[in-house]
Amino acid sequence: MKKHHVLFLILIVLTLVVSGCAEAVNVQQCLPKHIYGFWGGLWHGMISPISFIISLFSDNVRMYAVNNNGGWYDFGFCLGAGILFGGSSSSRN
Repeated sequence: MKKHHVLFLILIVLTLVVSGCAEAVNVQQCLPKHIYGFWGGLWHGMISPISFIISLFSDNVRMYAVNNNGGWYDFGFCLGAGILFGGSSSSRN
């Protein structure tokens, strides 16, 4: 095997070993509170870059709401992020 293939395999194994030490979050603590739906997902998708930057410096801010209603929240989040990150196409004549 080439040298870069070996380094890539080592990187994958190291990533898997280190990710095994990740902290698990107890979701049940936040479920009794407000559950976000489509409109919450749309809003969170549109503000996701700002939320991401703030989440790097604060443990109290997350980019994605864990207490959501599932598919509709996900759809709203993807739609909001798509609107923000150039969801429309442009063409040249």
